[in-house]
Amino acid sequence: MKHFFTSRVRVVMVVAVLLAVLLTVSGNLFGIDLPGMLVKSVLTPLRTGMGKITDQAERYYSYMFKYEALQAENEQLKAQIAQMEDSTRKLNSATQENQRLRDLLNLQKDHEDYVWVDGYVIARPSDEFTSTLTINRGQNAGIEVGMCAIDEHGAVVGLVIEAGPNYAVVKTVLDSSLEIAATIAGSDYNGMVKGGYSSGQQGLLRMEYLPSDSVIRNNDQVVTTGSTMYPRELLLGYIIDADFSNTGVAKFAVLEPAADIDTIKQVFIITDYNVGE
Repeated sequence: MKHFFTSRVRVVMVVAVLLAVLLTVSGNLFGIDLPGMLVKSVLTPLRTGMGKITDQAERYYSYMFKYEALQAENEQLKAQIAQMEDSTRKLNSATQENQRLRDLLNLQKDHEDYVWVDGYVIARPSDEFTSTLTINRGQNAGIEVGMCAIDEHGAVVGLVIEAGPNYAVVKTVLDSSLEIAATIAGSDYNGMVKGGYSSGQQGLLRMEYLPSDSVIRNNDQVVTTGSTMYPRELLLGYIIDADFSNTGVAKFAVLEPAADIDTIKQVFIITDYNVGE
């Protein structure tokens, strides 16, 4: 038993007794709660630190909540915008379709003898020298090689050069190999119209073999003279320039095509008409 308390243990016990006496005396003499002060001095920094951590956590949680809310709102707005854009596209498409039908109705009133089949463009296999359109209607719809293609305004688009059961290929007026007999409206000036690719006038038409003394004005209309393939007075284009050919014995005119070949979506193949009209 005499070795039960080591010197270190005895020292700790003495210090503890003295500290207890000191705390008791200070409390009785001065009314100071020294243990409470010690506890407060230890806990106050801890409480302050915990408060800061709690505030930071609350701020972080609030930020994350707002971020998620904003992200959800952003996704909702994107979906609404996509829906609005889709509705706008459908409305524009329907508006354009209605306008085409109105123009077509007017064309039908002016040319009651025309019988046609409509088709939508599904391919544009054109290159530097040729220009063709492939549509989604063919022999099953009554389309044959040699039939004329027009737009809803009655402007010439081209000529059918190939027809399958459910498709047809139209060589457009922009193709240099397609020649159409034409006349300047309101005059007796006749010539041949073909695409301007071969003459370096891509996207335009060229009317050749005009009389050297012909009087040509800008914005004059050029129309078909009529044949077994093209009805009379179908619009080809508008004159924007004129000059003499290399021989100097004839004139040529440069035309802006009446049909918008690059953006056209729907064409109408004339399957029958009165050649005399």
